[in-house]
Amino acid sequence: MFYWVLKKIVLGPILNLLFKPWVDGETNVPKSGGAILASNHLSFSDSIFLPLVLERRVTFPAKMEYFTGTGLKGRATAAFMRGVGQIPIDRSGGKASEAAIESGLKVLRKGELFGIYPEGTRSPDGRLYKGKTGVARMALEAGVPVLPVAMIDTDKAQPTGQVVPNIMRVGVRIGKPMDFSRYEGMENDRFVLRSITDEVMYELMLLSGQEYVDVYAASVKDRLAGKVKEIGGGAAAIGKSIQEGTSRIGQRLGHDDSKDEHKDDKDDDNINDDPEGLPHVHDVEVVESEASESDALAAEAAADATTDPGPQARGA
Repeated sequence: MFYWVLKKIVLGPILNLLFKPWVDGETNVPKSGGAILASNHLSFSDSIFLPLVLERRVTFPAKMEYFTGTGLKGRATAAFMRGVGQIPIDRSGGKASEAAIESGLKVLRKGELFGIYPEGTRSPDGRLYKGKTGVARMALEAGVPVLPVAMIDTDKAQPTGQVVPNIMRVGVRIGKPMDFSRYEGMENDRFVLRSITDEVMYELMLLSGQEYVDVYAASVKDRLAGKVKEIGGGAAAIGKSIQEGTSRIGQRLGHDDSKDEHKDDKDDDNINDDPEGLPHVHDVEVVESEASESDALAAEAAADATTDPGPQARGA
């Protein structure tokens, strides 16, 4: 009930007025019966705009943390997530993954629509990443079609980390249902699951126009986080080195001032030949080079290349 109140009375009219979301392929959604909406994932708001443009209710999985918060804010967040049709899942893997799939199967077996993001997380850079096989397994076990869905410009309306969205038009493009009944009874065959998932990701690539990268988005995020940490540590070390060098220069200059003013030339020579390694010009150049190299590492992590042709090449 709360779902429809939010959609039809509270949030829906406001979002439609501000963002004017458009939808292409709405007639591909079956009028009844279970189906999987497999979508690319660009923004937190994907799970809001997709249900907004469809007449039928859509249930999405959401990470457990949204439902376990404490205090007024935590309870309000949990109520909102349930209100917009999301169910909690534990993404830690293993038995938790099995429980997440079972939660989706329960929705599908009731003849409802279940939304899922095969990439497993939001894209770190707007590209389309390798899909996880849970979508294929649910499609086979529940015996339902998969509808590829492309969210358009939601990452521009609400970039990652931005709380208040930008007011602009967003879109939803829905492809034709994909029938995998030919693989019935093969839900435990990992090669079949990978083949189905790659087919879905290929359709998503065509619908969204995104560049496809045949690695998991979560792996790219982990590498980027590692590079940021590495650069932060390197910057701190460089700053400490410069600070220590500056301190030694100040101490040495203070020592020189206490000497006989007629020995200035000799004192200057001593500074240039300091055995303790004061930071001369060439030392500063090395510091700048190290900082540039650290920046380059971060840039390389964002431009992830792959040797596996992925579904883009296989579908060609």
